[in-house]
Amino acid sequence: MNISKIPVLSKVLLLVVSGLFFSSLLFPMWRIELTAPQYPEGLVLQLYANKIGGDVDIINGLNHYIGMKTLHKEDFPEFQIIPYIFVFFGLFALSMVFVAKRKGVIILLSTFLLFGVLAGVDFYRWNYEYGHNLDPNAAIVVPGMAYQPPLIGYKQLLNFGAYSIPDIGGWLLILAAIILFFIVINDSKWVLKFSIRKTTVVCLLFFSFTFFSCSNSNAIPINLNKDNCDYCSMGISDGQFGSEIITEKGRAYKFDDIICMVNYCKENPKNSIAAYFVHDYSKQNILIPASSAYFLSSDAIHSPMRGGIIAFSNENIKNEVNKKYKAKTITWNSILNN
Repeated sequence: MNISKIPVLSKVLLLVVSGLFFSSLLFPMWRIELTAPQYPEGLVLQLYANKIGGDVDIINGLNHYIGMKTLHKEDFPEFQIIPYIFVFFGLFALSMVFVAKRKGVIILLSTFLLFGVLAGVDFYRWNYEYGHNLDPNAAIVVPGMAYQPPLIGYKQLLNFGAYSIPDIGGWLLILAAIILFFIVINDSKWVLKFSIRKTTVVCLLFFSFTFFSCSNSNAIPINLNKDNCDYCSMGISDGQFGSEIITEKGRAYKFDDIICMVNYCKENPKNSIAAYFVHDYSKQNILIPASSAYFLSSDAIHSPMRGGIIAFSNENIKNEVNKKYKAKTITWNSILNN
């Protein structure tokens, strides 16, 4: 077998890759979502290959107050170059269908990955400059405060939560990279020693592990006497009654009472929640998963907002504490759905 050539399946996949590169030009590559109490529906900044979209005017108005430069397409020379780069990649992939050389596909993948790294560095530089180079005469000046959005993931900026993630065009490009990677490894010498079924299983396991390892559903510690409850706005000062939710986007909402968390979730049903956490009553400021906790409920339990609910990670300790309160044992589902 001539491994320098690529099989028919790889040629078909290269046609798909070429289409993905061209299609990505029609959709936003990246998005930065901003959420705050005064904007319950959120604001979105979308970055296309050749322009800026989304709620640009509103965001520019907010930037003016905190001293950030306003966003204008003309300030980014990248918008003049990037469309031609993706056209080049699309034509490169299309040419490989006819050239059918595995070395060419390796060059295409390597070049695209290098572009991805350089684009990430440029995006970080762009975020840094806009977040740090602030007008000292702005209406709102917080000493030492910078407003650099995250490169990827979630970050709190004053009362705004910023969430940065690929948009449709970006996911198309990621898919193109995955397909190119599959073509390269599927035609290499060491992969030819294994069956297609084994190779497919390995690839699926790898990408599944990568996806789940990137999700952020771990508890974020509550800073007692510093953090405020996201429902009642009271300061969180007791490490035995608090709670927390982590959204699928990785944002943490913290509460001084379990009942505050429950009420918040009822009033904000659109929030996609990845995990619920509650304070372990027998410890100090230790958050445990609500789904595996043991709960007691009683009017004799004086929690900050009179929710009267406490949680434990150990059932024996719960039973021991209950000798004092003589409370009712309840489940997490009954609390959440009450």
